[in-house]
Amino acid sequence: MSSASAVHILVKSEKLARELIKLLAKGENFAKLAKKHSVCPSGKKGGDLGEFKKGQMVKAFDDVVFKKPLYKVHGPIKTKFGYHVIKTLYRS
Repeated sequence: MSSASAVHILVKSEKLARELIKLLAKGENFAKLAKKHSVCPSGKKGGDLGEFKKGQMVKAFDDVVFKKPLYKVHGPIKTKFGYHVIKTLYRS
């Protein structure tokens, strides 16, 4: 089964997610932004979700992690939890 590791920032508004993506494009630190803005418990760890298997996350999240290019910032991805800014670190 496929597994992957990703970092993400979860926020409640699409507007904030878009602002964070702009900051990341300018070279801001992903972990610092996650600690400051993410409403997910992973925010305390800089957005690090660790390793997870395909199917463990909601489909919209899985689609990004398992199909989109690695090391690039993707988003905003809307799920029932809010808006995600996602960067996939590796997948196997």
